This record gives sequence, structure tokens and C-alpha cells, in this order.
Amino acid sequence: MAHSDDVLGSPPADGESSYGGRSAASLSKSARDHLWMHFTRLSSYETAQVPTIVRGDGAYIYDIQGRRYLDGLAGLFTVQVGHGRQELAEAAARQASELAYFPIWSYAHPQAIQLAERLADNAPGDLNRVFFTTGGGEAVETAWKLAKQYFKLTGKPEKHKVISRHVAYHGTPQGALSITGIPAAKTMFEPLVPGAHKVPNTNFYRAPVFGDDLEAFGRWAADQIETAIIMEGPESVAAVFLEPVQNSGGCFPPPPGYFQRVREICDRHDVLLVSDETICAFGRLGPMFGCDKFDYVPDMITCAKGMTSGYSPIGACIISDRLAEPFLKGTTYFPHGYTFGGHPVSAAVAMANLDIFEKEQLNRHVLDNEDAFRQTLNKLNDLDIVGDVRGDGFFYGIELVKDKVTKETFDDDESERLLRGYLSKALFDAGLYCRADDRGDPVVQLAPPLICTQEHFDEMEQILRAVLTEGMNRI
Repeated sequence: MAHSDDVLGSPPADGESSYGGRSAASLSKSARDHLWMHFTRLSSYETAQVPTIVRGDGAYIYDIQGRRYLDGLAGLFTVQVGHGRQELAEAAARQASELAYFPIWSYAHPQAIQLAERLADNAPGDLNRVFFTTGGGEAVETAWKLAKQYFKLTGKPEKHKVISRHVAYHGTPQGALSITGIPAAKTMFEPLVPGAHKVPNTNFYRAPVFGDDLEAFGRWAADQIETAIIMEGPESVAAVFLEPVQNSGGCFPPPPGYFQRVREICDRHDVLLVSDETICAFGRLGPMFGCDKFDYVPDMITCAKGMTSGYSPIGACIISDRLAEPFLKGTTYFPHGYTFGGHPVSAAVAMANLDIFEKEQLNRHVLDNEDAFRQTLNKLNDLDIVGDVRGDGFFYGIELVKDKVTKETFDDDESERLLRGYLSKALFDAGLYCRADDRGDPVVQLAPPLICTQEHFDEMEQILRAVLTEGMNRI
């Protein structure tokens, strides 16, 4: 099934509005002619206007026509503190006027130093070393490369393979894409980096075994990781990459005890556990890091997005002291880096963003309101098209089904008509920006800014109810 990031929004009707002296029609034509939009069917806008967002304020975004939309996806799981935060813009301006750029290749600057210290203070266990990147995919790439070199330095050069889960998304660089478990996102780029193997995810709604026992299913799913390690040979497996709550496929939380079992398995076979928290870190699930929500300590954390609330690009791989130790001796070093890793402006914005977290107690806010968000979305369970509502914190997926009793899903043509032909455009037109996705079974994903409250939850539910009700009549 085709990747569906191209259905994040739909084109509104053309109008006479303008931005910066350019009409909406003129900007749309320029976008069609020059802007290669990511994960987008460019043919979608052959005759339609490209949706153009020009402003954000709190939990809302505004298009070039002046229409307002509730940002139900925090941009792209990113804008934790909401749009239009002047203090973040000011932090960027101050830093740019003082030191706009300098690399951290054998040098340092105060913002990178202080941000690394702050991330280490928030990370669990002995994860005290921070390698900066510019995004989550680069952080995943960094973690795999570091794992390979670590085992070479410690006398286990054959340990290079990685294990991840079916339908999981871990990024677009060649290594990260190999770890990704979405065949349709990879086939056109093969051959990829060898050595990446997949195991079942934790989609309890479609559990192949133990469908009536969540804990037993979690034990089974974790044990599939050990089976894969043994099948490949423990002497060849370097790392396991898992998200605290798997994004792609529609927000799969871990069953009770799942991560504790995975941690035991990794320790038994000397395999590193990487917690990919590109989405789940920085309050998305409540705590600063998602692994804390589920009480496990990984060997590395990869993160990005919410670190700056999207106001400037940055990512990081946070690494345990144990993994860093072989690199502290003699001439050994990690031959890896990025021009803009630890960028001074991005690091300054990240620091200001984390200040907002503390000042406004956003982590506590998510924990205090996650049940209300869940209960509000659960109201949609009375619709025949809604098969499952699942997630954690401010991160939820609503799986859509053809038959609620049998859990029958839509075929490719039906999914195409429902998601791209109707649902995404209808949700956007109704004032809700979110994600209709079919990398797996069809889902609507919601991950609003962490500042959202009950009034925003109610608005989401009401828009979804109206649009999904109409959608049932179009199947």
C-alpha cells in the first residue's frame, strides 16, 4: 500500500488572499513549479491549489485564505509548546546575533555544551553522552554506526545486525530506512544496508496470538525478539531499535512487562537496546523521555522533533557511559558527524523550549490530562467505522474498519477512496489538521500540542465524529 504522508492536508478552494504581496494563486503555482513537497504525490496539485499555511498561534494554524485549523498533529508530532511562542523566536535571534554558526568538530560552543548537559540530566541511568544531529533519522543512523564500532572496539566485530518491528518507521537515510519496517517505503531504494531484521509489533487489536490476554501477548511479542537474535546468531546482532509507542501503523503502546522482558533479552545476548524517541520524547507521553513512562533504561536514546518544538531543527543520540568508554582512550574516535549538528541557534532554541516545559509544567500537564484525552476520543467507539482507539499521553491512533464485529479492514482501493478521496480533505475542510495514514491498516493519528486542554479535545472529537459519520456513508 502506498505511503500516505501525501494525505496530511487537502487543497482549499482558490481565492483572492495574498501573502507578502503574492496572491494565493501565484504562490500555489510557484509551489507546483519549484517546491518538491516531501512524501507527496506531485500530481495531486496539477489542477488544485497547494494548501499553504502562513501562521500559527497556540494550538491553531492559519492558511493563506485566513482560515483557522486546529493543529491535531503538532505540525508533525513536533510543536509541543504550541505555535507563535515569541520567547523561542527571541532566543534564536539573540543567539544568531552572537554566534550564528560554528561546528562541534573538535570544538565546542556554550549552547551545545549546556544542552548536552541538560539532556543528560533528564535521561535515565548512565546515558550521559550526547551526539547531536539535525533530525531523528540522522540520530538513528548515528546509533547503528556507533553500535557497530563499539562492538569492533570491544572484540566482537561480527555484531552488526539490528532488529526492529514490522511497520515501524525509523527514518529515511539508507541505514535508518533499512531499520524501517514498511516495505512500500523501501522497495524503490533497494538494495539497502544489509543486516536489518523485523519482528512482530505490539498491535494488540490484531494480535495473532493471546488476543484475550494483553500481558501474555506482550511476553510473546518480546520473545520474538529473542527468537530473531538466536536465529541470526547472538554473535552477529548488535542492537534492537524500538519506539516506546510505535508510531507507524497507528500508535501501538507496549503491553505490561514488554520492555522489561526486552531489556532482559538484550542483556542476556549482549545486544544494545535503542529507544527511538524521535516522536515519544519531550513530553509526548508525559515524561521527558518515553522510556521513563514504561520504566526501562535503554543503552541509547534517539530523539529530535519536540526538543525545539520544531522552531529550529536539531536531533540527538544520547549514549550510555558504558558505550562511550572505549572511545575515551588513545587515538580512538567516532568518524561520524554532521555540518549542522549541535547548531548554536538550534541549541539555544532547545534550551528556551525546555525552559517553557519547566515554567509551564508541561510534562505534568500531559500526565494530568491524558485520561481526559483518551476518554474524549473513546466516545468515537460508538461509530461503526471505528475499530480501535489506542495510544498514550497526547499520542493516539484511531483505526478504521469495514466491519466492526469481524475487524475486517479495507482493501487497497477502498482505503485509497476513503483516505485520499474523502477523509483527509474532509477533516481539513472541517478545521482539523491531522493525519490519515495507511502504512498498515487505515488510521487517523492525533498528536496535538502539549498545551491542549479539554476544549481542544472536544473540538477534535466533534470534527472527527461528523466527518467519520459521513465517511461511513461513502464506503
